[in-house]
Amino acid sequence: MSNSQLTPGVVPGRLPAKAYDANFADVIAPYDRHEAQVASDRCYFCHDAPCITACPTSIDIPLFIRQIATGTPDAAAKTIFAQNILGGMCARVCPTEQLCEEACVREAAEGKPVEIGRLQRFATDGLMAKAKHPFTRAVATGKRVAVVGAGPAGLACAHRMALLGHDVVIYDARPKPGGLNEFGIATYKTTDDFAQREVDWLLKIGGIKIETGKALGGTLSLEGLKSSYDAVFLGIGLGGVNALRSDGEDKANVLDAVDFISDLRQSTNKSQLPIGRDVVVIGGGMTAVDAAVQSKLLGAENVTIVYRRDQAKMSASPYEQGHATSAGVRIICNAMPVAVHGNGTVREVEFAYSQDTDTGLKPSAETFRLRADQVFKAIGQTLDDAPSGLALAGGKIAITAAGRTSLPGIWAGGDCASGGNDLTVTAVAEGRDAAMDIHASLMGAVR
Repeated sequence: MSNSQLTPGVVPGRLPAKAYDANFADVIAPYDRHEAQVASDRCYFCHDAPCITACPTSIDIPLFIRQIATGTPDAAAKTIFAQNILGGMCARVCPTEQLCEEACVREAAEGKPVEIGRLQRFATDGLMAKAKHPFTRAVATGKRVAVVGAGPAGLACAHRMALLGHDVVIYDARPKPGGLNEFGIATYKTTDDFAQREVDWLLKIGGIKIETGKALGGTLSLEGLKSSYDAVFLGIGLGGVNALRSDGEDKANVLDAVDFISDLRQSTNKSQLPIGRDVVVIGGGMTAVDAAVQSKLLGAENVTIVYRRDQAKMSASPYEQGHATSAGVRIICNAMPVAVHGNGTVREVEFAYSQDTDTGLKPSAETFRLRADQVFKAIGQTLDDAPSGLALAGGKIAITAAGRTSLPGIWAGGDCASGGNDLTVTAVAEGRDAAMDIHASLMGAVR
């Protein structure tokens, strides 16, 4: 585990060997054909379906559910993939309870929506298991496009560009493609190496080459890419992690939650991962929940999420918060860290009760301490080393609705770009839409 130290409280193998497979199995079982038929029959097939509007990729949800209901799940999958080529991953990790399912008429009428996410997974998994890719490339245009970043935005952009007949090279700094889908999502949400299997399936469209171990600012320069390619798309994600800004945060076993999740995702033997007895996770988003739940699954005895504002303001959905508490995670709100205590290694974290006022977050004089032999920081990520010359907005690359940056010939999307909400499905939409604008520009339809 990155920067961790084995101490009496942080050790591997807290659980029996067989427990790890059970703990990290699929958190939601996929539908079988009969279950999917029954679930699809609950859909009203609304003419003006609010679920479509709620989907960032605008999938025709009533259509694909009707296709499942009528026994043509492969057609349903193609309907999904036409809008969201990473529909298989999104079916697993998308917060459907806040998007399409929250907008479902059944949810409004009965408090129980059509399970759109599980139906989407049923359809996409079935088609992906078949050898042939569902789409065919257009006639080659002779244009070459560079995509920097093999995460959801970059993959979606690359696939759409290849589909339209362009040749694409994807560059990524990591040793494997996939971005956060591969390195940043809880293992129990995407089992059986699904992220890599999805990339392999996506590449069957042809016309896409991936080169790993190449980072912008390292072996790649923006000027070099501009001179070598007809267009460049940046989907570089967010590489930095915000600091706690608390005394003692440099002590051993105070770690970045994203590194912890990445190490866990890449581990072939989870019993070898060291985990504390008393774990504290600081933050209120999906990364905090994923780190906390997986700490429990690795055998931590006491796991606490501490968030500085009211629980209603946590960016993790109520469903995810409930999943955390059902796994045995305690959530404490309205508290902010002020100091990390310990003799070289964390032993306690001190928090001040906080209040969200009109002039900002204010700590009170009243404090408390939590015992901790391991602390995970999940307080947001930042854009590291933004390419020079690009205008920024809110610390991210400024883009138009079509993904255009301030530099001609350069587009961007996903977490690194302004305007998104740090969701896989939003990144897919931004990559897809940027590809369409790039295509129009390259073919002379837009100047």
